[in-house]
Amino acid sequence: MISVGLWAGVFYLIDVERRNAEAAARLLTRDQTETYEAQVVRVLREIDSDFQLLQYASEQHGMDAALTVLEQRNLLPPAFLFTVALLDPNRELIASTQDGDSTADYRELPPARPDSEQLQVAPPRRDPQSGEWELAFSQGLNTADGSFAGTAVITVDAAFFVAGFEAGKMGAQGMLGLVGTDGVVRVRRTGDQVAAGDQIDYQRLVPDPDAVNTEVRLITSTIDGTERYLGARQLYDFPLAVSAALSRKEQLAPTEARVRTYYWRTAAANAVLLLILALMGLMSHKLARSRRQEVRARIAHARQVEYLAYHDGLTGLPNRSLFSKLLAQSIAQAQRHNRKLGVLFLDLDHFKQINDTLGHDAGDQLLEEVGSRLKSCVRESDTVARLGGDEFVVVLPEITDEIYTTTVARKMIAAIARPYILAGQEFRVTASIGIATYPESGLDEQTLTKNADIAMYRAKEEGKNNFQIYSEKLHTESLDRLSLESSLRHALELDQFTVYYQAKQDVTTSAVTGMEALLRWQHPDLGLVAPMRFLPLAEEIGLAIPIGKWVLRTVCEQNARWQQQGFTQVSIAVNLTEKQFFDPSLAEDIAAILQQTGVAANLLELEINESILMRDTEQALAALNGLKAVGVRIAIDNFGVGYSSLAMLRELPLDAIKIDRAFIRDLSDTADDNALAQAIVKIGRTMGLTVVAQGVESEEQVVFLREHACDEVQGFYFNNPVPAEEFTALLTRHLAARSGDTGGD
Repeated sequence: MISVGLWAGVFYLIDVERRNAEAAARLLTRDQTETYEAQVVRVLREIDSDFQLLQYASEQHGMDAALTVLEQRNLLPPAFLFTVALLDPNRELIASTQDGDSTADYRELPPARPDSEQLQVAPPRRDPQSGEWELAFSQGLNTADGSFAGTAVITVDAAFFVAGFEAGKMGAQGMLGLVGTDGVVRVRRTGDQVAAGDQIDYQRLVPDPDAVNTEVRLITSTIDGTERYLGARQLYDFPLAVSAALSRKEQLAPTEARVRTYYWRTAAANAVLLLILALMGLMSHKLARSRRQEVRARIAHARQVEYLAYHDGLTGLPNRSLFSKLLAQSIAQAQRHNRKLGVLFLDLDHFKQINDTLGHDAGDQLLEEVGSRLKSCVRESDTVARLGGDEFVVVLPEITDEIYTTTVARKMIAAIARPYILAGQEFRVTASIGIATYPESGLDEQTLTKNADIAMYRAKEEGKNNFQIYSEKLHTESLDRLSLESSLRHALELDQFTVYYQAKQDVTTSAVTGMEALLRWQHPDLGLVAPMRFLPLAEEIGLAIPIGKWVLRTVCEQNARWQQQGFTQVSIAVNLTEKQFFDPSLAEDIAAILQQTGVAANLLELEINESILMRDTEQALAALNGLKAVGVRIAIDNFGVGYSSLAMLRELPLDAIKIDRAFIRDLSDTADDNALAQAIVKIGRTMGLTVVAQGVESEEQVVFLREHACDEVQGFYFNNPVPAEEFTALLTRHLAARSGDTGGD
């Protein structure tokens, strides 16, 4: 009986050993799988960031120059590991970081989808020179207007993705693998052997792609027949899965060695049974305690790896990956229970100034405090995440109406606006928030986040420190503005601008005394676009000065051509925008243009809106004096609506005033309107200025202005604004008519 008890104890110990070894092997497999997942995701994120840089560089500098610009700025991945290539829409090679690269290597790639920004991973192929397996990642590139520009390809040695194989942990028959969702093995390493291209059953490898925890299964490999513990995870946002497998035989080998030892010792020590039983009990206790400690350590490590993969390292808030998962789950719950949810997209106003002024440490401190304040404004069931930089996003599940979302937005704006102590000083920042609700603003995670982002940008346009709720109107306006802005940025280089001219005539003799140049944009889709639609946008995005300089040069060159054709010298008036008027180099640029075109300075008249002069009279006076020094004529446009004083007018170096068309339009309506127009004419003549009436559209208006000694008139009554060719014909007819009148006299 004692012997039976002894052997029963041995068998029990062996069973415990084997079960503990099985558990340890499964934990090690899970740890290797999740560690490998984190390594691969980090590399793929870097590759994805490189594609974004390529997209930006190709938009800004063109496909031909994109790689050169990025190489000069050291923004490309290491050339000894990665090969970067750009292909045109026909997959012909444009540029590559590898000398002697051939388009034949890329024509086998699956074509990039112009409408998709998802990373594509081609099946593995062998390098024709080294014979090593390599992987090609590709993504479609778009032009600034959204059309398909070509494909970017990043090629890397496939063995790079399994370089983290640790033989000491995984054994000679351990396996690391990167598998596409199409079932093709991108790369696989078993011991020292690297292979690729095998076709496997993907569903058998990853039975549950959405599983949160890594499931470790014991399977027999269809490749080499080895029984292994297998862990596999599908990568979020990428068409790939990672797998790690440990040989069961190798992992249990130490245990089996101990089992053999137990058999030998039991047989040898059967004579001293009691002593052996005591020793075995002690060993079992120590071994179990050691295994428990090891298991606890592995579990703690696995939890730490998972936390780092899904949380922001600075604020501790969920990162973009975890936010996407949580929002997708919240949408599924809302759909299942017919509920609403809200998404708030938040961006700090002028955060860059904090970084530039106080440094990144202060900026990080501010972001941590903002994250803490945002969490204090929401419920436990709500989610606050940091997407990166100064962008935060909030998910509000189970809301009954939009009132709760707006209430939370107000609380957040108020909380963020409270002062911060940074670097020993008090600072304040504000935030702009965009709100999108399910299902009104979108039915999926990407749509809701994008629409909340659109609403946030509208909040910034409305003056910042406020919130806006997404609507279809906002979406349409955002698309229209983006489209117009994108087209406007290329309008100059594509020669889409043109200048129309409208005559100014002497009110008494009807002689053409000058003309006004009017800018028009010949948009390829919208047709002829008036300046009131695109000039404010040009001011906002910094294009007003280069466009204005183009207008000045075009007008002077046209005036020079008319003089060469024998027409009487007349002045051309050009309207200046506010940024152009206050440009410090304006006078110097005009002087250079006049010298290059040979046009006399007095034949160029610059019109400045009266309201611009009223904002900063001291700066305006300095700018006007600089222009007068060049010798050009100065006119006030839209005179009569800016509340300028006579005393101020006397100080300004003016040559003409243009009566606002509102006074001309209402000339025949009331005696008061007639009196105002008459008074403006008298003011101008008293000050020795040329008085021009704009917006003249009827004979009655011409008669009135003639009777009250207005100098010049301009408007549709005489001619509509026309291109230079048509205006040349108008000048020809006018010159012929004047010659006929003179001959008749």
